[in-house]
Amino acid sequence: MNEPAGTPESQPTVLQSALRGLACKCPRCGEGKLYAGFLTLAPSCNRCGLDYAFIDAGDGPAIFIIMLAGAIVVGCALVVEVKYQPPYWLHAVLWLPLILATTLLPLRSMKSLLIALQFHHKAAPGRLVDRAK
Repeated sequence: MNEPAGTPESQPTVLQSALRGLACKCPRCGEGKLYAGFLTLAPSCNRCGLDYAFIDAGDGPAIFIIMLAGAIVVGCALVVEVKYQPPYWLHAVLWLPLILATTLLPLRSMKSLLIALQFHHKAAPGRLVDRAK
């Protein structure tokens, strides 16, 4: 596997790219670290040297996590409220840790998943086409 990075034979499948993303690894080689901190990206891959300057995940990871966590927590809270009608302090004890767990734990993996898919599909900013010609 000593092919140049640009050849079609070396391009990973979508599944391979997604798995690299979920593992928080470099989207090109799948071995180097993507992060220097919890959500701070490294400047480049420490294995293949890919410059991470192209990365722009934006708010996408947070939106996906908020929607999933919201559905889980609100669904659970509604079931518990209707079935058991506990006091409000018990709701706080139950749902605050679940909110933290369902939002913070998957955020890093979701961000790197979106970065890997962005790399795989060669996503770039939109450009306007001059149609006056």
